Amino acid sequence: MTEPNDISQPVEVSQIHRWIGRILLIIVGLEWIYLLLDAQWLSLFPVSLILIVLFSPIIFRRHLQVEIPAEFHLTAVIFTFAALYLGEVQQFYQKVWWWDIALHASAGLLMGILGFLLIYLLNESNRVDVHLTPGFIAFFAFTFAIMIGTVWEILEFSMDQIFGLNMQKPMLGDASGLTDTMWDMIVNAVGAIMISLMGWWYLKVKKDFFVRDWITKFIKRNPNLFNK
Repeated sequence: MTEPNDISQPVEVSQIHRWIGRILLIIVGLEWIYLLLDAQWLSLFPVSLILIVLFSPIIFRRHLQVEIPAEFHLTAVIFTFAALYLGEVQQFYQKVWWWDIALHASAGLLMGILGFLLIYLLNESNRVDVHLTPGFIAFFAFTFAIMIGTVWEILEFSMDQIFGLNMQKPMLGDASGLTDTMWDMIVNAVGAIMISLMGWWYLKVKKDFFVRDWITKFIKRNPNLFNK
């Protein structure tokens, strides 16, 4: 039974999280079984990654004693489902011309948020005696998102070269995939700088910033990570 205190999830968020998780688990689970029986190993890999993300709260709770707030998990699940299942398995990247751009812009935002969370949590932790300026925290969030985006593009290139896949898509008449890669990196950078500037503005002038609520929930649900 959930304790009646301020670290419990809001009823609306908890219910949405639960139902979306169940629906996606059924869809992805059935797809995983079909791909396994049909021996479609390349498609089975991204679907397996989605299942790992779906079960990540259980994994983190049991093995790392870390509670993942519903907002964190819901965002990660939806993005992973859109990128890997709809994008790669259902070929939305080919069917919907703007899908790749939207996903990479969203990735820049999400990785910026993740970078912001990581460095901000480090700044708030009692275990690490550091006091970082708002500008440095925002800069770290931006560079973290750029780094993750770059690593992903290297992964796409490697998969295409080693396994003969088509992760770097032809774009604007360029069959080599270079134009696709550059636009992916550009929109990723745009998303990253947007969230980094928002984070800097919050830290600098103490305006409302939705990441603040996520950070607060994470700290309250995992006090062992922030106490000496």
